[in-house]
Amino acid sequence: MSETEAPETQGQAETLVETLQLERIEENLFRGTSPDTQPGRIFGGQVIAQSLLAAYETVESRLCHSLHCYFIRPGDPTVPIVFEVDRARDGGSFTTRRVVAVQHGKQIFNLAASFKDPEEGFHHQAERPPGPHWSELKDQHEVLRELMKDAPEQAKRWLSRPMPIEMRSQDARTYWMDGPKAPTSQNWFRCRTPIGDDPRMHQVILAYASDMNLLSTAMRPHQVHWQTPAFQSASLDHAMWFHAPARFNDWHLYAHDSPSASDGRGLIRGAIYAEDGTLVASVAQEGLMRMRAPK
Repeated sequence: MSETEAPETQGQAETLVETLQLERIEENLFRGTSPDTQPGRIFGGQVIAQSLLAAYETVESRLCHSLHCYFIRPGDPTVPIVFEVDRARDGGSFTTRRVVAVQHGKQIFNLAASFKDPEEGFHHQAERPPGPHWSELKDQHEVLRELMKDAPEQAKRWLSRPMPIEMRSQDARTYWMDGPKAPTSQNWFRCRTPIGDDPRMHQVILAYASDMNLLSTAMRPHQVHWQTPAFQSASLDHAMWFHAPARFNDWHLYAHDSPSASDGRGLIRGAIYAEDGTLVASVAQEGLMRMRAPK
C-alpha cells in the first residue's frame, strides 16, 4: 500500500463519509469499494479507515482507543474489498476485534483494534511543539500545483481537483530539495467535507489521514522522494492510539519524527494535536525504504 495522496472526484472534494461506507453482506462480513478504479494501488489510509469502520459495525457503544495493523499486499482499486470481522472478545471494560481485508482470495491487510468506554483518571500529555500556525501556511495542493505548472495537461487536470484532506506545511512538497534535512516535520490538516456528529466517524477519518506524509519524514535526510528512480517505498505496519475525542473538521497539527532508518526500513512517530493543544492521538509506522539494485 502506498502513502500517496488519496484519489478524488472531479470538481469537488471527495466526501469521505460516503466513500468509506461499507455494505454488510453477512453478520461479520462487509464489502467496501475504492473511489478511484484506475489501475494502481489503494491508498493505505483508506483500508485502515474501512477496517476500523467494519470493526465498529460489530461494537455497540464503545470507542476505539488503539489499533495495530499490517499492510500485506498492494490493494487493487478496481475490485471491492471484503472485510471479515472476528469478534475476539466482549469484556467488562474492553472490546477487542480483529479485521482481515481480502481481495482476489488473499489477505491484503489485517487490523486489531480495542474499544472501551470513557473514564476519569490520571492525566498528563506532551506539549504541542512550537511551529507556524496553519493560517500562516499555504494549502499543499496549491504548492504542488505551482511546482507542477509545467507538467503535462493530464497531470494539471488531476491537480485541479480538491483533495479530501486539506493540508498545510512549510516544506512537505519540497523536502527533497536544497540538501538533506532533519527527519522531523509538521503538517496542519483537516477534512474538507462535513463529517457530522458521530465521534466514530471522526476517528475513522482521522485514521484515514494518519497515513499521509509519514514516510516522507524518514526520506528527508536522504534526498529521495516517491518518484526518485529506483527508489522503492511502501507502508509496512501502522499503529494508532486515541487519547481524546477529535473534531476533524477543525484544524489539527500532525508532528512527525523518524528516529531510525536501517535494514531497508524507516520508523516514523506521529503526534496529532487539536488547535487548542490537546493531544488527540499518537501514531507509529514502519515503512519500506530501499534503492533497487541496477538491472
